[in-house]
Amino acid sequence: MIKKLMLAVATLVASMGFAFAQVDVNKADAAALDSVKGVGPAMSKAIIDERTKSGPFKDWADFQKRVKGVADKRAAQLSKAGLQVDGKSKDGAPMTATAAAKTDAKADAAAKPAKAGAKPADMKAKPEAAKPAA
Repeated sequence: MIKKLMLAVATLVASMGFAFAQVDVNKADAAALDSVKGVGPAMSKAIIDERTKSGPFKDWADFQKRVKGVADKRAAQLSKAGLQVDGKSKDGAPMTATAAAKTDAKADAAAKPAKAGAKPADMKAKPEAAKPAA
């Protein structure tokens, strides 16, 4: 019980540093894009116009190439603020709160001991060897 409480508190503290709203440039409307720190009405319009003209952005490199004024430094800032391209944050940007929670859950599951009576995967039941005829 205490482990779960500690994990919940640690997850909460860790998630405070992450962006709370994740906005995907391929799905968001102008209002959602404007809600990301660093994206104003002019950039929202540029993103939507480019997306309408040439289709969805494939990745961050494609986004940076097609949207004027977004170099590596600005892309990293926008990613930290919650902007995503095709559901992914920019390399080097912090992990999203959802991804951090998934990582914590995997680590927690790996640390749990096996249930009593459970057989390890390598100890599967083997068919008995053929007995010699009497």
